[in-house]
Amino acid sequence: MCEDELIPPQADMTEQEWLRAGSAATAGGPPPRTTGRVPQWVNRRTLLGGAMAGAALAVLPSPAQSPASAAPRLGGPGAFPFPEHPNGKGEFAVLVTGDAGTGDEAQYAVAAAARDVCRTEHIGLAVGLGDNIYENGPESDDDSEFQDKFERPNSGIDVPWLMVLGNHDCSGLIPGSGGDPSRGDREVSYAATSRRWYMPSRYYSVPLPAADPLVEFFAIDTIPWSSYVAQLDPHYRWDGPYMREQRSWLDGALRASRARWKVVIGHHPYLNNGKHGSAGSYDGFEIGNYTSGVHLKDMYEKVVCGRADLILSGHDHTLQVLEPTARTGGTRQVVCGASAKTEDGTAHFGHPAAWQNFSDHGFMVLKVSGARLTIDAYTVDVATRKATLRHRAHQSRPVAAPSRVHA
Repeated sequence: MCEDELIPPQADMTEQEWLRAGSAATAGGPPPRTTGRVPQWVNRRTLLGGAMAGAALAVLPSPAQSPASAAPRLGGPGAFPFPEHPNGKGEFAVLVTGDAGTGDEAQYAVAAAARDVCRTEHIGLAVGLGDNIYENGPESDDDSEFQDKFERPNSGIDVPWLMVLGNHDCSGLIPGSGGDPSRGDREVSYAATSRRWYMPSRYYSVPLPAADPLVEFFAIDTIPWSSYVAQLDPHYRWDGPYMREQRSWLDGALRASRARWKVVIGHHPYLNNGKHGSAGSYDGFEIGNYTSGVHLKDMYEKVVCGRADLILSGHDHTLQVLEPTARTGGTRQVVCGASAKTEDGTAHFGHPAAWQNFSDHGFMVLKVSGARLTIDAYTVDVATRKATLRHRAHQSRPVAAPSRVHA
C-alpha cells in the first residue's frame, strides 16, 4: 500500500452500520463473510495525524538498531517462576491491570485490593497493559521510578508480570506522545534486574504451561502505529522494518501456536467505547499514518481478529468487556486501563458490551481452564482499598482451536 493510500476508518461505526457498509460495498452481491476482516476499500487521503507535531520535533537520536527478538530470556536474579500447573481450582489465574504507573494513592489502593483477590484466586501470573511509568517513561534502566511506580505498589503480588509498552512509556519531547519508541528499550533492560517485571523484548509470547500450552499470551508493541506524533526514526515508522518484523512475527506465532486459548495483549485497543475511541479513529483523527491508529486497525483485522480469543488493552482509563461479534471474527475486546486513573463516566461509542464502567478504578482477573475462559471484572473503592466483583463473562469454545484438545 502506498503511503498516501489509507483504509477509510470504520472503527467507531456500530456493528449494524459496519455490516450494512460491508453489504453495500458488494453492490448487490452476496453479503461479505463475517470473518472479522473489514473489506479493504482504499482511498487517497492527506497525511495528517502526527505530521503537525512531528514537524516541530528535532530528529530523535537513532542508535544502531537490531531486529527485535521474540525469544524469551531469563529475568532478574530470583525471578518469580511462571506457573507450570493449574492452581487448586484447575485454572491458570491471571491478574490484569493497565495504565497503573502513577505512584499515587489510587495505584496503591488498586494494588492492595488486587493483592487480596490474588490470594483467594491463587493468581500465578499478572499482566501490565502499558503506561507503566507515567508521565514520560523511565530515564534509564535503573530509574528510581521503577521502584516507586511498580515494585513498591505491587509488593506481595509475587508472580511474573507480563509487561507491554504504552504511549507514556515512549514519550518524546511531548509527554505521552509515543514519539520516541527507543525509550521502551529501558523497560526491556529493566527486566534483567527485576523479580516481577517480565519483558524479554518489545514483543514476545509466553505459553502456559511451556511444555504443553493451554493458553498462550502474545505481547505486542502498539506504540509506533498509534503515536500522537509522526515517527521520525525510519526504524520505527509505521511501514519501517520494526513494525514489519513485528507484524510478521505475530502472524506466524498465532499460526504456529499449539495452545487451546490465545490472548493478545497490547496497550491500544481495537474497539473501545471510551473517549479515546477505536483503532482507525483514535481521539477523532481519521486520516494520517499516525494518531488515528489506522495501521494498527489494519493489523488487528488481518492478523488478530478471528484467530485470538481475547485482545486485552489499556489506554482508555475504563473497564470494558465488549462482546465478540461478526466484525471481530469472534474475538473479544477487553479494555482494562483503570488501575490508577479513571475517565468521565460516559460511554462515547456504542460497540456491543457485556459490561462496562467509565468512572471507577479497578482491575480484572482472567481464569483459563481446558473447559472455559472466564473474565472477572472488579471495581475498587480507593478509600477502603476494597474490591467488588461487578461482572463475570464466560467463553467455552475457542475462536480457533488447535487440532488437539486439552482435557
